[in-house]
Amino acid sequence: MHNLEISAVHCPYCGKSIKLLIDCSLKTQRYIEDCEVCCRPIDVSVSVDTDGAPSVTVSQENEI
Repeated sequence: MHNLEISAVHCPYCGKSIKLLIDCSLKTQRYIEDCEVCCRPIDVSVSVDTDGAPSVTVSQENEI
């Protein structure tokens, strides 16, 4: 069974608040998701702690 949680983040391009649906059954994940406001690609990194709480970091697609 998947443990899904909604996480609010700010787009690194336009700064608008967007909501991401996070699958907390995976300990770590990284993927690209387009901003629902400006449609630019956001690099999303997620880590889930032992209590099942996600920590979400977003950055511009090619940001190092």
